[in-house]
Amino acid sequence: MSSAALAVAVTTFLASAVEGIEMVAIVAGVGVTRGWRAAIAGAAGGLVVLAVLVAVFGLALTAIPIGILRLVVGALLLIVGLNWLRKGIRRLAAQGLRGAGPGDPGPTEEEEVPRDRRDWTGFVLAFKGVLLEGLEVAFIVVTFGGTSNQLGVAVVAAIGALVLVAAFGLAIQPLVRRIPRSALQLAVGLLLTTFGTFWAVEGVGVDWPGSDAAIVGLLGLYVVVAAGYLAVERAGWLPRTAAGAASG
Repeated sequence: MSSAALAVAVTTFLASAVEGIEMVAIVAGVGVTRGWRAAIAGAAGGLVVLAVLVAVFGLALTAIPIGILRLVVGALLLIVGLNWLRKGIRRLAAQGLRGAGPGDPGPTEEEEVPRDRRDWTGFVLAFKGVLLEGLEVAFIVVTFGGTSNQLGVAVVAAIGALVLVAAFGLAIQPLVRRIPRSALQLAVGLLLTTFGTFWAVEGVGVDWPGSDAAIVGLLGLYVVVAAGYLAVERAGWLPRTAAGAASG
């Protein structure tokens, strides 16, 4: 392999792996909180639409207005993420790392998973996350591979990165299932809020300092904010818990 091909392969692999991690995080978050059927169906639907777009547009993929898609997907994730984040903070403050109990505020409409019909909320979240990140990977392949006449190398590198990230996601899934639901809901709310903020701001044409590295900074910021609200909520729950124990 020539030095040019090696450079394209490494660059494409690393860039695609970053997008793949975001993709797997969203699908896994939807899967563990709402159910894997909706998450897998949404991911599969996103991949099908992505394949059609790649087949139709090919190297002209960069003509697709990705900014509008980022804004729409980011706004959706931000709305749902903030709702789940708020609910996760309240549940963790009331129950700690235990399961549901008398003080559990109960599921919101966004969290309620339908028993007798398709879960469109989970489906749409996974679908849009996979489609957006898949388009990002396609743009990376076209940019690095097409401009250097190493398209085949870029395609193989991108597929390898996505397969590796997906395999890692499947490997850690049993560990994720063991996380208490209260903490898991808070974690997924943090992820959705972070990605939603990042994509929505990108969608209006603002470039984040450090590009994708800004996601780590955003996540850290929301973790600090959530910890502050959790402390406030926890302080409010303690007197109520003590009063309930005394009256009992």
